[in-house]
Amino acid sequence: MLHVMFLEPRIPPNTGNAIRMVAATGATLHLVEPLGFDLSEPKLKRAGLDYHDLASVVVHPDLDAALSSPALAGSRVFAFTAHATRWHTDVEYDASDVLLFGPEPTGLSAEVLEHERVTDRLRIPMVAGRRSLNLSNSAAVATYEAWRQHGFPGAR
Repeated sequence: MLHVMFLEPRIPPNTGNAIRMVAATGATLHLVEPLGFDLSEPKLKRAGLDYHDLASVVVHPDLDAALSSPALAGSRVFAFTAHATRWHTDVEYDASDVLLFGPEPTGLSAEVLEHERVTDRLRIPMVAGRRSLNLSNSAAVATYEAWRQHGFPGAR
């Protein structure tokens, strides 16, 4: 199933929430270092509840290592940014796609947005005048849209 990638996440509860979300959807969460916390941190554990053992989480030393890993080498990469013009619902997602999200509070840098592996930049619609959504909420919105397009395989 789908790959959700957090580049240099900073806030433990956001990653904990994402761990719970990927466990619920069957997606894989890829965390790209440096992380702004230790994976054993209590706030991360609390946010993920008892889903840590049910989630697929992979940690990578940097973005290039992540994108060249065997699981992601041929995948399309969609970079989520409030500065994109195309909505996340405008894409027909493949099961192997990567949904890439930047660190809190800066988001993805221009350098990452221009990375040769980035297929497209996408945004999640918001009311005008709002800066951004919470990282884990954004990842959930995008992941559930991709999963919906595939008919929610494995769902009960």
